[in-house]
Amino acid sequence: MVAEEEEARWEGEAEIDYVFKVVVVGDSAVGKTQLLARFTRDEFALDSKSTIGVEFQTRTLTLHRKRVKAQIWDTAGQERYRAVTSAYYRGALGAMVVYDVTRRATFEHVSRWVEELRAHADGSTVVALIGNKADMPAARREVAADEAARLAEEQGLFFSEASALTGDNVERAFLTLLEEVFAVVSRRALELDEARRIRGEQGGDAAGGEVLSLKGTAVDVGSIMETSAMKRSSQCSCS
Repeated sequence: MVAEEEEARWEGEAEIDYVFKVVVVGDSAVGKTQLLARFTRDEFALDSKSTIGVEFQTRTLTLHRKRVKAQIWDTAGQERYRAVTSAYYRGALGAMVVYDVTRRATFEHVSRWVEELRAHADGSTVVALIGNKADMPAARREVAADEAARLAEEQGLFFSEASALTGDNVERAFLTLLEEVFAVVSRRALELDEARRIRGEQGGDAAGGEVLSLKGTAVDVGSIMETSAMKRSSQCSCS
């Protein structure tokens, strides 16, 4: 993968080219919130509490000379919130399914999370499987990387192990996902342009018909909890 990893550091509300909605799902306490905090703010909180309902954080960066705002939704893993969070899968261009390499049960639930995601998200949503807590000693590991890689291949997912605690592979995992989302969006734009060109040659209404949404789905956040990453700027290009 060739990725332009230079972060956008403009101040204020400069123009954003794309907004990519990404959802992060998985069982409770696998480290979803910590992965988001590491990617958006380069932080790790030892006293992190379970997410209630849905929260989101953002980070703005540059991909292929385009300013992209990644809007990353952190969905609660507790069973009682499943009905609440399912609606937020809609409009997601990317998704991460996270499990804990030291808790096999969280890995065994991956297929269920993927099934639920595909039931609610768009068919072209890019999905990655992430094994968190890869920094833990081998004696505590319950899921081998090879086994997870096989599952990812079977399910058609990108796969990576990472550690929110140390930061290892977190940046790479998110950037890989965002690069793939960017590629999908770019292909859609080219296909739409070609369709419009053909309709124009045939005398059709080039402006009618399909409408390509490059900025995901507008969501009424209502009472959804907005994290501090949305309220203050930081050295990690959060906005």
